[in-house]
Amino acid sequence: MSSDELLGVFGEVRAALLRFLVTRGARTDEAEDILQEVHVKLWSETLGPVEQPRAYLYAMTNNQFLVHRRTASRRARREEEWVEVHSGETRELDGRPSAEAQLIAREQLGILQRVLDKLPERTRDIFRRFRIDGESQPRIAAALSISVSAVEKHLTRAYEAIAAARLRLDGDYPEPRHLKSEGGRLDS
Repeated sequence: MSSDELLGVFGEVRAALLRFLVTRGARTDEAEDILQEVHVKLWSETLGPVEQPRAYLYAMTNNQFLVHRRTASRRARREEEWVEVHSGETRELDGRPSAEAQLIAREQLGILQRVLDKLPERTRDIFRRFRIDGESQPRIAAALSISVSAVEKHLTRAYEAIAAARLRLDGDYPEPRHLKSEGGRLDS
């Protein structure tokens, strides 16, 4: 398989490679950087014959992930050592998240709130009581005079809405995916 063909396969499996990196513990932005490095290597280096392109790309991505982590670890140690040498005996550490992390968290919270606001009132109420107030499902069911199964269905609806919003934000799927189609049959 030529380098151009391998680049084509890379384009086809890029989203899957991104999910692979995230499951390995990479942040989404870090995974994007790693995939960019893999893409540059594929584009710039002359590669020998590749019999199993997908396996090759996964191995290459995993290797780049390990290199990226080792480099980050070394950089952190170097910076920590520099701080220890130049800061004296008492070091003050700021445990607060960075301004960027606070902004991202605020934005994600706003998105989550908009998703929850679109849910039916009863579903929102059940979700709030279970996830925020910490009430048990049987207690919520008794208070609302519904079955525990109904509470579970409302929670499932809320979780599906949140999961669909996360998938759209990650860019993997433009539309939410459901187990059942419009007619009630399972999608294939």
